[in-house]
Amino acid sequence: MEDIKLKAVAYAAALLVSVDIYAENELLDIEGSETVEKTDSDIAAVPFMFSTDSMGLSIGAAGVAKKAGQPQASLLVAGLVTDKGTWMTYLGAYNYALSADSRWLFGAELYSGDYKDFNYYVGKATQNDSHLDDRIIADAQESLYQLSARYILPIGQGKHDPIQSALYPNRQLTGHTPWESGVSSIDFRPFYQSRQFAKNTPNPPSDFSHNDSVWGLETRFEWNNQNNTANPTQGSKSQFKLTYAPDTSDQTSWWKWEINQSWYLNLGKLDNLFDQQVLAFNVYTADTPSWNTTDSKHGYHRPPEYAGVKLGGLYRLRSFQTGRYVGRSAISYSAEYRVMPEWQPLSEWPVFNWYSVPWWQWVAFADVGRVADSYNLSELHSDMKWSTGGAVRFQVEGVVVRTEMAWGSEESTFRVMVNQPF
Repeated sequence: MEDIKLKAVAYAAALLVSVDIYAENELLDIEGSETVEKTDSDIAAVPFMFSTDSMGLSIGAAGVAKKAGQPQASLLVAGLVTDKGTWMTYLGAYNYALSADSRWLFGAELYSGDYKDFNYYVGKATQNDSHLDDRIIADAQESLYQLSARYILPIGQGKHDPIQSALYPNRQLTGHTPWESGVSSIDFRPFYQSRQFAKNTPNPPSDFSHNDSVWGLETRFEWNNQNNTANPTQGSKSQFKLTYAPDTSDQTSWWKWEINQSWYLNLGKLDNLFDQQVLAFNVYTADTPSWNTTDSKHGYHRPPEYAGVKLGGLYRLRSFQTGRYVGRSAISYSAEYRVMPEWQPLSEWPVFNWYSVPWWQWVAFADVGRVADSYNLSELHSDMKWSTGGAVRFQVEGVVVRTEMAWGSEESTFRVMVNQPF
């Protein structure tokens, strides 16, 4: 499923870029707000317009409120309509606390969209040996409603001032374990997600479902030992996710686990050419242990494609559409060479000079990975798909905006989104 998440639209609109804008089911946390004395909201809004093959001519608006009632809290609202009849709305609330010394941060995300003539991969069309032309073009309604309750563990740098230690963008690394350094947290995310295809969808495959919805709980454990959340040059970030959907009258139970691990190596300066050089690595692997479990009422205990283990999109196999490959299990490797040129003329360029743009970054990257219907390391490392590409990233008013061009075996894709991919 190729979701359009409006946080991407909001920040891309600030740069007045008219491009294809994509995002993932996994929404991005707004982090890095500095703790400040006053709580007056800092509000910004921007209209936007862009045109793409998939969306058509699109117009909309987005607004962001920082310090929205609390120093560390943020609100984001956005919406758009297109000349093809597509519309989307998004509302996000982030990093609300019960008190200044609380270890809990709360948030919510509400997303709805109605897409016309969109590309979708379902059933066998998501397998590793499938082809680009196996997709269907359909109208569909999509939604995602999610709450978040994040607990900052009292270890490492989270022992004292947990909210500031979790959200402050810069961090001094003091060790190589969660007990010594970094910020560790547990995040509980109950969710409801749905996708409903139009009944008149042309040429549906045999394993096609017109109406799908799922609800469950995603639990995340994260150890963030990066020295900077916007542009890490040292340290690591580890994340383990466990998602469970229970048996109900409308859905079958299933569960999956995911591991996401990143490392950063600072190579230093390069003469008068680059102020900074960084090698960044990411490994992702996942499995759905309930995949082959069956019962007479529900059949296989498997998630729908949009909620399952998948590759493609903003983070893994970036030349492919989001959710291009879906299976029981997956493995993916990514590497990036990130440099920060000493030459930085953006403050003098039109449009960019409207904003604070302290740095830009040039990036070369490569991804490999595949999905399979069993967690077999030998199979997962055979016939792997690949992507390669380049990116230019900017920090704009405290937000990292990334523009990327990726090439692969099926197609090439240009995207705009916010935050580093890992």
